[in-house]
Amino acid sequence: MRRTLSALGVAGGLLAAAVVAPTVAAQADPDSRAERSPAAHRPIVIGHRGASGYRPEHTLAAYRLAIRMGADYIEPDLVSTKDGVLVARHENEISGTTDVAAHPEFAARKATRTIDGAPVTGWFTEDFTLAELKTLRAKERLPQVRVANTAFDGQFEIPTFQEVIDLAQAESRARGRTIGVYPETKHPSYFASIGLPLEEPLVEVLRRNGLTHRNDPVFIQSFEIANLCKLDGMTDVRLIQLMDAAGRPYDFTAAGDPRSYADLASAAGLHWVAGYADGVGLNKNLIVPRDATGKLLAPTTVIRDAHRERLLVHAWTFRAENQFLPADYRIGADPNARGDITAEYELFFGLGLDGAFADQPDTAVAARAGR
Repeated sequence: MRRTLSALGVAGGLLAAAVVAPTVAAQADPDSRAERSPAAHRPIVIGHRGASGYRPEHTLAAYRLAIRMGADYIEPDLVSTKDGVLVARHENEISGTTDVAAHPEFAARKATRTIDGAPVTGWFTEDFTLAELKTLRAKERLPQVRVANTAFDGQFEIPTFQEVIDLAQAESRARGRTIGVYPETKHPSYFASIGLPLEEPLVEVLRRNGLTHRNDPVFIQSFEIANLCKLDGMTDVRLIQLMDAAGRPYDFTAAGDPRSYADLASAAGLHWVAGYADGVGLNKNLIVPRDATGKLLAPTTVIRDAHRERLLVHAWTFRAENQFLPADYRIGADPNARGDITAEYELFFGLGLDGAFADQPDTAVAARAGR
């Protein structure tokens, strides 16, 4: 029986036009897609932007180190160049992750854009050709937190999505194990609005590399809804709906849909999400909330509810530094010192988590092995 997006009670004709209408036609019967049951084996470890705790994020060096540390998947956030090439950057505004501000030839390209309803000033990938971006070099995004990573500033290029896949496939052959890719479409509504939609080039790159089936080592993730629904009609690879602990999807905001991520994380919301996605990527606080002091509260039922819908549950982001950990697992007063990240993994793995996004993949691999 085909599921429809009416499962959660879509409010208003505007959303129906913007999201539901193109989606229902593209949705497959969830029972006709291959199994969506939770992982029956050990949880996967996803190198979050590579091994971003040890190297500047979204560089081939960071991805290579994540693989060496045992990550099962490497995660490139994808944005577009002016000439329609997908590259790995956390944001399309790149002043915080590259040396673009030090290039006088690009000074005039500094601009202010409205991204997901908010003004952003800087330099944007969509204003550069790939050849121009290749003249830039990456730098550490959190230099005050990860001081050691700044030693690598200026050494690495911005990689294309194809180069990330090439690395994963080469390392898979060399190591005799499969390393997957876990791309995220960044600001898909924005890129579509400027004539650089992300879905078609993403699917085409995957197709050229023989990555087209649900059993292939690929997950596609997004914080928005409509582009995942569109992708559901374009590819059979697995799709992951990202959810933050606050706010709502930007395409819901644009369409006038009042639902929040918390609504989507409810039992009814997860039933609706299962109509187009194979899993959810949850902010950890949706799984185990924290109080105002940062201490852990009782776990929610979201993993159980998702598993009942045969949705995988992956969580983000596991980071070893105290400032990112619950107060329960911090060691000492230095916010940049390492806390008891192993205890946090043990908590989440014990709740049945299917995968963890980790800035320090070696810590996740070790905690998994310790189980």
